[in-house]
Order: sequence, then C-alpha cells, then structure tokens
Amino acid sequence: MNDRRKFNKYIVFWLTQSLSELGSSMTSFALVIWAYGQTCSALSVSLMTFCSYVPFVIVSLFAGSFLDSHKKKSVLLLSDTFAAVCTIAVCLLALWGKLEIWHIYLANILIGFMNAFQSPALSVSLGILVPEEYRSRASGMSSFSSNLITVVTPMLAAALFSFGGLKGILFIDLLTFLLGAGILFFFISIPEASLKEQIGEKQGPFTGFLWGWRFLKAHKGILYIILSMSMLNFFSRLTYENILSPMILARSQSSSVLGIVTGILGAGGILGGILVSLLKLPKDNQKVMYLSAALSFLFGDITMGLGQNVYIWSLGALFASVPIPFILAAQNVMIYHWIPAEIQGRIFAVRNALQFGTIPVGILLGGFLADYVFEPFMESHVPLALFLTGITGDTPGKGMAVMFLCTGILGFSSSIFWMRNRHIREISRTD
Repeated sequence: MNDRRKFNKYIVFWLTQSLSELGSSMTSFALVIWAYGQTCSALSVSLMTFCSYVPFVIVSLFAGSFLDSHKKKSVLLLSDTFAAVCTIAVCLLALWGKLEIWHIYLANILIGFMNAFQSPALSVSLGILVPEEYRSRASGMSSFSSNLITVVTPMLAAALFSFGGLKGILFIDLLTFLLGAGILFFFISIPEASLKEQIGEKQGPFTGFLWGWRFLKAHKGILYIILSMSMLNFFSRLTYENILSPMILARSQSSSVLGIVTGILGAGGILGGILVSLLKLPKDNQKVMYLSAALSFLFGDITMGLGQNVYIWSLGALFASVPIPFILAAQNVMIYHWIPAEIQGRIFAVRNALQFGTIPVGILLGGFLADYVFEPFMESHVPLALFLTGITGDTPGKGMAVMFLCTGILGFSSSIFWMRNRHIREISRTD
C-alpha cells in the first residue's frame, strides 16, 4: 500500500474516532451539568476531573510493556468497550432514578484506568498508520478535531440535554462508540511490529516503566522533551484548567462572556490545527516547539491577566490557543522519528506518567493558590498589591488575574530555557 493510500485509511480512522470522542465529551459535559445541579458544589465537579487523571497517571507506570506485547487494535477495542460499559451502567442508573455523584466518580476512575492503555495505543497506532511525511499533518488534524470538539460540545450537549436529558446524551454516546468500534474492527488493520528488544526474563508490574525510563536516560533529548512538556503542562493547568472560568465570571459578572472566550479558545486551536495541516513546518523542530510555547504563554497568559473586557480576553484566547497545535506537531515529529515502533508503547506510557502527572497537581494547587494566597494578598494594602491592582484593575478576581501574569512569565522563561537545550537540539532535525 503506498503512502497516500495509507494516509487516506488513517483519515477514516481519525474521523470515526473523533465522532466517538465527541460522544464521550458530550457525556462528560452532561455529567458536569447533572452533578452541579445535584450538589451546587464546584469542588464536586473538580473531583470528577481529578478522578480521571489520577488513575491514568498511576496505571501508566506499568501499562507500557503490556501494550508492546499485545495488539494495539485489541487494546483500543477493549478500552473503548470498557468505557461503553461504564456509560451503559450510568445510563441504567439514571433510568432507574438511582444515579448518585459517587457513581460518576467511580466511573471516571475506571475510565481513567482504561485510558492509560488507550492513550499510548492511539499514539503508537498513529506512528504505525501514518507515513513519516504525513505525521505533522496528522498531528494538525488531531488538534483540529479535539479543538472543534471543545467548541461544539458545550452548545450541542446543552441543547441535547434540554431536549433529551442525560439519558439522551448517553444514548448518543453509545451510538458513536458503535460507529468508531465498528469501523476499527472491520476496516482498520494496525500492523504489529516485532518485539526486537527484550525487557528481560523477569516480568514485574513496573518492568516496562523501568525499561522505558532506562531508554529515556540513554536518549536524553527525548527525556528532556517529555520533562519540558511536564513543566509547561503544570504552568498551564495552574490557571486555564481551574482559574480561567472563575476569573472571567468574577471580573465580567457574565456567563455569556465566559462562553465567548471559551469558544474562541477552541476556535484558535482549530485555526492552529488547520495551519499545521496545510503548512510545511520548518526543519528545526526544537525552535518550532518552544518558540510556539513561548509565544502562547507570553501573549496569551499575560493578555488574559491584563484584560478587563471580552475583547481583550478573546484576543488573549487566540494568542494562547493558536500556537498549541504547532507545539504538538513538532513534538510528535521528533518522538516518532527517534523511537522505534516496537518499543513505542513502553516509551509513551512513561511519557504519559511524566508529562501528564503534573496536571492534577496543577489543578489542585491552582485552586488553592487562588483562594488562599493570591486573592487575599490582592485585597491587602501592601505596596506590591496596590501596584498590581493598578495594572490588573480593581475588580473581583484580580488575584487570579495576577496568577495569569505569573504563569505567562514563568512559561515564557521556561520555553526559552528549553529552546536552548543541546540534547534536544541534537534530535531536532529529522531530515
């Protein structure tokens, strides 16, 4: 099969998996609406995200060797089916009128567990199905679909929720699962690379992780890419995951303003994904990756912090989101080029544990810093607080605005630091 035909086959796989992801995303959004209506607690909603991330990170410690020794297609089908079973269980509980918040926490824990296998399986499958010359385009397509889902989900889920309730959305989720799983089962073939490298005779639960860690220590360029993304994920989650919504609501007193800014964040990601898919990226992947990250933090976060109306926040949303697909594309090009296909499962599992392990920490720490450090500090009358108030404006939420200024500076500085890393520079060019 020539490269173009292989890529066309991947497009079918990408489209159906994106529809399945849309169904899952609408379910998550509907469960947030339901949970908040039941508890009127923002913490209960945050815990839903937390329950998904923690098992994902923990299980990633030992998922790699399992993935490399099993068929990726089977792993994807089983993980999708398991998530569908959880959705069916929630749907039945809702039909019987017995659904409680702890049921959703448990379902999210189980789905997070399976995602630890599904996520690296999808990453490895992309490397197998997509010829090298099309990988940056495939990464742009993934960014496009994920951001389009971000934009479409709130509007579509809210409309369907008002019409068919939680049960209607769960039913649609199951239909999209059947479509994605059916196409994968009957029409998509994922060739398996032979396992050339042996982990060792003794197989423990963390053998694959330790093997992957030793590989990364011997290939410092890849290790530093993962560590740098872990740091940048932490800074971004300090603000965007928890702080953006309450900051805009506090400063604008308008949920419609929040909807506009959130929609533009997604639209910026769509625009960036289209640009990555259409443009030929420069050969220096290190500069593309870290310069894009630096611009996102510098102009996105700082504009968010300085903004006091929907126009400035919307501009900040574009500055923050358009560069993201360029970061992901450059990262993928380097990683897929330098990691052999037969060991990618182990390496991607280690990557997930390291790169995404800082996300739940950032989510919890961001909320704590906002409520107990920055907001109280900005209400004090110390000279620094008064000076910052003159910059951000004297409105509720100004402490959270200062947090955006801090992450903008820290994220920009970190990106410039990693752009000069010599180990990453050695693997930057893949031609």
